[in-house]
Amino acid sequence: MSLQHDDKPADTDFEQVVADYLIAHPDFLVRHPEVLAEIDIPHATGSAISLIERQVRILREQNQRMRDQLGELVAIARENDTLARRLHRLTLALIEARTFDEVLNTLQDELRNLFRADAVEMKLFSAEELAAHKLERGPAMFTDFIERERPTCGKLPAEQLEYLFGSQAAETGSVALIPLHAPPLVGVLAIGSHDPQRFHAEKSVDFLKRLADIVSATLSAVSSPGS
Repeated sequence: MSLQHDDKPADTDFEQVVADYLIAHPDFLVRHPEVLAEIDIPHATGSAISLIERQVRILREQNQRMRDQLGELVAIARENDTLARRLHRLTLALIEARTFDEVLNTLQDELRNLFRADAVEMKLFSAEELAAHKLERGPAMFTDFIERERPTCGKLPAEQLEYLFGSQAAETGSVALIPLHAPPLVGVLAIGSHDPQRFHAEKSVDFLKRLADIVSATLSAVSSPGS
């Protein structure tokens, strides 16, 4: 006796059980409309599609789109919650920093561990010196970016990558670049990743703006580098 022959009566028995249950509980689909939404009930209209079928199909497509959108919103909410907890931990760690070197070490440790960064670099310049050398290579490459006071994500020109990351420039696929303002100093905080999509250009920078405020405030409260 083949397996197919053995399975057939079982399938038939199960279908009969389902049919008997629905007959005994005629309000089942009323109480569970989500089940009805997943069932195909063809109408005897030949090759044409009835108005009811078309409406059901549209409603199902709309329902699926809403499910997808809800899933995306839930994923974003979870990511934001994770980022908020990580930022809170970073803030507590920076509060304990007393010198520029401690700030830099804290940023490197926390950003690498909490935000999966492959490289973290911070460059600070004198605001007056930066203004005096606007056309020169080096810090002046970031003058316009610092003045806009808005973080950015994506790929950087090779010259900027080399200035920021040195020997790691070739391995850096994407960068989160954050402007810093800690008078009399200004600068940039660069978070690099080997993954080209880790800090893609469409990524929201709201979190990075809060990070810029926290790091800038911390730098204003500690001693200057080399002092």
